[in-house]
Amino acid sequence: MQLSKSLTTAALVLSASAFAADYDLDPAHTTAQFAVKHMMVSTVRGTFEKVTGTASIDDKDITKSKASITIDVNSVQTREPKRDAHLKSPDFFDAEKTPNITFTSTKVEKAGAGLKITGDLTMRGVTKPVTFDATMPTAAQKSPWGSSVRAISATTKINRKDWNLNWNKALEAGGLLVSEDVELSFDAELIEKAPGKPTAAAPAAPAKK
Repeated sequence: MQLSKSLTTAALVLSASAFAADYDLDPAHTTAQFAVKHMMVSTVRGTFEKVTGTASIDDKDITKSKASITIDVNSVQTREPKRDAHLKSPDFFDAEKTPNITFTSTKVEKAGAGLKITGDLTMRGVTKPVTFDATMPTAAQKSPWGSSVRAISATTKINRKDWNLNWNKALEAGGLLVSEDVELSFDAELIEKAPGKPTAAAPAAPAKK
């Protein structure tokens, strides 16, 4: 009887996991972006060029899906070297002491045609919950290199001071040089892991001349 119960439990577990597929983020085709108001009038946008992570997508029950992302702070790019250096300094991300930003999902919920993905966002050693508005993962496509590929996009808005990114300057006419509100977004390409084999990323697109 006990053996039968154990076999039944194992079968249920295997059945539940059969619908989940594991993926690696493709660093060559995944980007993390941010946007913040400058001097209360214009919007400055930047990217982190080095993003890695994993995801498990359960197409039978999408709420059982999960994701984990790591961003290399030193890969920040705003097309202005002095600004990039300032962002890496202790005034902002303090890249020397905290070189990574991480996000680990804790809950996935359906929301209309998309998802709400809640998780722990860690910057400068501070961890706080955030919720991203995300698209549903796209249907899988077979790449020319034989791998199964999907994509997902997600956005949220945070107050940077919640993570001790406090630097600012007051403007003579009132207001602040840099807004406290920051929009974060991800555009991720996912490559399904082959059992027992390392994931092969697709070649990066040629650089524009």
